[in-house]
Amino acid sequence: MNKSTLDPEWIEAQLHNARWHTSSLSSGGTNCVQVAFLDRGIVALRDSKNPEKTPHLFTDAEYDAFTGGIERGELRRP
Repeated sequence: MNKSTLDPEWIEAQLHNARWHTSSLSSGGTNCVQVAFLDRGIVALRDSKNPEKTPHLFTDAEYDAFTGGIERGELRRP
């Protein structure tokens, strides 16, 4: 799927109705990343401190690659 072809109105409606998930390990849910699983295999990520900002959108494959990299330790600071 090409995210650039998604209708902006569809994205807005999806984000308006999104159910945001926060890690149970976060400190009160205010200092972490939140994720929402949208229709059409789109995943949205946002900063819980700035929920009004436009979230980053990923396809399922991109999100899986991102979380897989975290799990394998590939995204740690040197």
